[in-house]
Amino acid sequence: MSQPSSAALLVIDLQPDFLPGGALAVADGDALLAPIAKLMRSGTFGTIVATQDWHPRRHISFASQHPPHRSFDVITLYGREQVLWPDHCVAGSSGAELAPSLPWTAVRAIVRKGTDPAVDSYSGFRNNFDAHGQRPPTGLAGYLRDCGITAVAICGLARDYCVRWSAEDAAALGFATSVVWDLTRPVDPASDGAVRRALETCGVRVIDSSALR
Repeated sequence: MSQPSSAALLVIDLQPDFLPGGALAVADGDALLAPIAKLMRSGTFGTIVATQDWHPRRHISFASQHPPHRSFDVITLYGREQVLWPDHCVAGSSGAELAPSLPWTAVRAIVRKGTDPAVDSYSGFRNNFDAHGQRPPTGLAGYLRDCGITAVAICGLARDYCVRWSAEDAAALGFATSVVWDLTRPVDPASDGAVRRALETCGVRVIDSSALR
C-alpha cells in the first residue's frame, strides 16, 4: 500500500558496526536487512532518508576516551547521563559504511550524525545535549519540510536509542510519526516495555510492517 506523498521512511543506522560481528552489534539486527530492503524497493514511500553514525576517532561517547571506565558504563556529561560505547562507526571505516545489501539508490538523502567529537548524537534530527545545554539540529527536519513531508515512519537500529530518540524528536517537531516496531531491534530487550510507553506518551504510533502493505 503506497503511503501519501507527504510521508517518508527513515532508515536509521543500518551499518556493519551495529550488525552481528560489528563493534556495537545489536542482537538479531541482521534480521532487519531483507524486510527493510523489500520495503525500500516496494514503492510504498516516495521519499526515503537514511541516517549514518559517523564519529571522529576520539569521540567523547567512546569508553576508550574515559579510562578506567568500560563500555556500557554510564557517566555524567554536561549534567546528563551518557552511556559509554565501544569505539564504533568511525568515519571512513568499513564498520561505518551503510549495510551493502540494502538498495541505497532508493534513498534521497543520507544524514550523517555524531560528527562533533564533543557531543553524542542518537537522533537523526538533533544532536544530544552539548556543553551549552543545546541540541543542535542536523538539518533533517528542514530537508523533510522542503520535500513537503508531514509524516514519517521509522525503522532500523537501535530501537531503544537512535530509533526512539529520532521518533520522539520527529513528533516534537510536528511530524506525524510511526515506529515500525518489527523492523527495529533494541540494544537492551528488557527496555521494550518502557520504550513503547515512552513513544506512545509522545504521540508516536507503534505499528507493525503489515500495516504498510
